[in-house]
Amino acid sequence: MTMTLNRLTEIKQKNQELVMVRKLVASQAEEMAKHTAYRKQILVCGGTGCTSSGSKKVIDALEKELKAKNIEDVLVVKTGCFGLCALGPILIVYPEGAFYSQATPEGAKRIVDEHIINGNICKDLLYPETVHEDGEILPLSKTNFYAKQMRIALKNCGVIDPENIEEYIALDGYFALHKVLTEMTQDQVIDTMLASGLRGRGGAGFPTGRKWAFCKATKSDIKYVCCNADEGDPGAFMDRSILEGDPHAVLEAMAIAGYAIGASQGYIYVRAEYPIAVQRLQIAIAQAREYGLLGDNIFRTDFSFDIDIRLGAGAFVCGEETALMTSIEGKRGEPRPRPPFPAVKGLFQKPTILNNVETYANVAQIILKGADWYSSIGTETSKGTKVFAVGGKITNVGLVEVPMGTTLREIIEEIGGGIPNGKKFKAAQTGGPSGGCIPSVHIDTPIDYESLARIGSMMGSGGLIVMDEDTCMVDIAKFYMEFICEESCGKCSPCRIGTHRLLQMLDDITTGKATLEELDKIEELAAHMKVSCLCALGQTASNPVTSTLRYFREEYVDHIVNKRCAAKKCKELLHYQIDPDKCKGCTLCSRNCPVGAISGTVKEPHHIDIDTCIKCGLCKQNCKFDAVYME
Repeated sequence: MTMTLNRLTEIKQKNQELVMVRKLVASQAEEMAKHTAYRKQILVCGGTGCTSSGSKKVIDALEKELKAKNIEDVLVVKTGCFGLCALGPILIVYPEGAFYSQATPEGAKRIVDEHIINGNICKDLLYPETVHEDGEILPLSKTNFYAKQMRIALKNCGVIDPENIEEYIALDGYFALHKVLTEMTQDQVIDTMLASGLRGRGGAGFPTGRKWAFCKATKSDIKYVCCNADEGDPGAFMDRSILEGDPHAVLEAMAIAGYAIGASQGYIYVRAEYPIAVQRLQIAIAQAREYGLLGDNIFRTDFSFDIDIRLGAGAFVCGEETALMTSIEGKRGEPRPRPPFPAVKGLFQKPTILNNVETYANVAQIILKGADWYSSIGTETSKGTKVFAVGGKITNVGLVEVPMGTTLREIIEEIGGGIPNGKKFKAAQTGGPSGGCIPSVHIDTPIDYESLARIGSMMGSGGLIVMDEDTCMVDIAKFYMEFICEESCGKCSPCRIGTHRLLQMLDDITTGKATLEELDKIEELAAHMKVSCLCALGQTASNPVTSTLRYFREEYVDHIVNKRCAAKKCKELLHYQIDPDKCKGCTLCSRNCPVGAISGTVKEPHHIDIDTCIKCGLCKQNCKFDAVYME
């Protein structure tokens, strides 16, 4: 045990300066840089978002240019997500902390020539908010996007090389596991989790410590620890980013959980559509085994624990805990009736705990810093921070982590940079297909479990989709219902039939076939599904519909009574028209109309017969004078 701890301490000391230099403020940089093995370090985001934007080409260009110039004292590191995904690829040069956004291979060459060699920061390539009007380079903590964030789950993302276990150890990695195994009993670990107030970040918000306590109390020769990394919500990428940027945080936490409940085997269930996350998990597990941090007799104690990966096939229902366990067992991913709950009879019919990636990412820091530290963050009933994947009609699309209780307005207007193109905020969808739409009247709502539930939404896993004034809320409800219908496993008839009936009624509304009676039928069916569906997918499937009905009922009525979609999204309720003031009578529209719905003479304004028109859009495509519009 002592030998292993000494090895961890040695690694930590060896790498501490290397990693710490990346976090220095500019005033300290020159002095600290003298004590590092490298004069400068260039951190490039290697997460999925930046990779898809071309960060690999940027890395290749940097390394090629450094090699061509015989520069050996500059280290290029592929790291995890920095959060500001809208501006990827992103790279940061330390010790200056110069934050370059939307990097290109050409820009990378300039950075080497001007910044690395000559010491002149390429200010025109920097993230604009980091450049003060007097030319001073500001730290990221002073920008609107980062100022109100507090990184706990994302602590190491964008800071360390996720494929190097030594860099994780250098920032206290696996010291929480050592503390647990050598200084704490199982009950003390569970009591710490209870006192911290950590609740599950996968959606339901169940207290983590209580879940662990239930499982520990169940007598069994075998127990399991599972991690839900099957992130299926549209627009969600929180768990993926943590696995890509800090995989060891999850492995360490699962080992701690295994000790607390008496388990020796863990499984990470991750979707196969996350190739970078899967690869980095595989590397991390192999490294942890090599260093004796997974496997037999960890830290020379009698505690043994190992972790394996299981790939999911992209089924949304497998995000439900019993369906996930069924899938790990090699069966079709379908939910099971509860009780018995997984803490009593879970994976392979043995007691099992399941937490999601973000929940585990908090555990080691709670052990090291204490329950009081963690419980001092957030609100009375919702402790700590929450990670959100912010997308949709928002300027700063990306990954944010804020203390619980931060308002929706702060996230959208300050961190998110507001709505683009001067549009007004209309609503935000939290909780994905299981959540609800929050209208602009509730923009000052604190983001915590209870506050969201009161207004008909839910925390969910952390997807936050922003909508502007041009969004049709009926169309949004239909989009989520289409998703749920596609993803329902069909095991129980209330979900299998109910979701399709809801979709059918929404389709009738958006195509002008419904009556006002449909609204009462929707609400009645939704109420029955909440109490009769087998799992949470079906029980919450109607939330996007009922929440939009609650806050945007007038839009539903407008669709039904006036056969009109004010947002001009529901094609069947729109009609092509020709503006007589813009039409030059060129006849291109009439000559290309496949059904002869357009009439008019040369050099005179034309007219569209809406009863004959099939809404193919060819008239609008062919008009050179922008005279055709939809009404």
